[in-house]
Amino acid sequence: MALALSLGRRGLGRTWPNPAVGCVIVKDGRILGRGWTQPGGRPHAETQALTQAGDAADGADVYVTLEPCAHHGKTPPCAQALIDANVGAVHVATLDPDPRVNGQGCEMLRAAGIPVSMGLLEAEALAANAGFFARTQRERPFVTLKLASSFDGRIATATGESQWITGPAARRQVHMARARHDAVMIGGGTARHDDPSLTVRGLGIDWQPARVVVSRRLDIPLMGALARSAKDVPVVICHGGDGDAVLLRTWQDLGAILLPCALKGAQLDPLDVLQQLAKHGLTRVFCEGGSALAASLIEADLVDELVGFTAGVAIGAEGLPAIGALGLGQLGDAPRFELDACRAIGADIMHVWRRQSI
Repeated sequence: MALALSLGRRGLGRTWPNPAVGCVIVKDGRILGRGWTQPGGRPHAETQALTQAGDAADGADVYVTLEPCAHHGKTPPCAQALIDANVGAVHVATLDPDPRVNGQGCEMLRAAGIPVSMGLLEAEALAANAGFFARTQRERPFVTLKLASSFDGRIATATGESQWITGPAARRQVHMARARHDAVMIGGGTARHDDPSLTVRGLGIDWQPARVVVSRRLDIPLMGALARSAKDVPVVICHGGDGDAVLLRTWQDLGAILLPCALKGAQLDPLDVLQQLAKHGLTRVFCEGGSALAASLIEADLVDELVGFTAGVAIGAEGLPAIGALGLGQLGDAPRFELDACRAIGADIMHVWRRQSI
């Protein structure tokens, strides 16, 4: 199952809206087949592993990180494929909460006389597909908020200079994180000030996450990096329903995907933004700020994971804070996260925190 989990993680960022599943087929101590969900969500992991195993799958043990699907979609049910292959037993890490499955895959197998065991490395399986579970059960993507800051929590000097607070090793780690997510998200202010491309670079990979910009008025540079590359790498703009009609048409012509979102006061409602992204199919979103967007997500309790890169440099109070105003009056009202990991990345420190309610 540990091998199946490592195989499944290869699909992270590439299988949405489907989960990234891994499967290993074993008989007499020998691995006969292995597979993971392919880009775009198909073929499924079980199909890949069964194809490798061929007739040798008869009587074999199957280890799969998520319950085999039970419904007919663009492909037949994986549970039926396992039954047709006459496997000996199926070991499932965790159930699939999709209403079309949710125990039915395991029941199909048992009804066919195939023993099914549940819960092997379940915690690891839940973590690996936290995005799929968030979209299925909470109707929004799993959100990772990344903050690269100075020792005193600043992301830029008073003049706006921010390149580079952290070192090359930390920046490479950020590119690796982008590649494992369905989308990279920023606010309109960051798009205007930094003109980022938000692509994965320097890793030798052949895919890119979608780029999401949260901008009520669509006032993003029309000659910027995102606009120039929108036809090559998806750009999704979450905007208000009162957006300028000319800008809407212009961004559509540039190739952007436009998602109108509800307002909360004078700004876009962060929950509705995430719900619209989930409807678009996204399961894992890597938010890179800026400070206003970070604050709105934290204030709405929508951040599932915090990833901080802290450099050994002090900028001072006149610098731009990593997180905007939260309007807190009492320390007890401040959202708290639990430390999950901490390690040195080059000359910087990376610390990972999880929301306590998960």
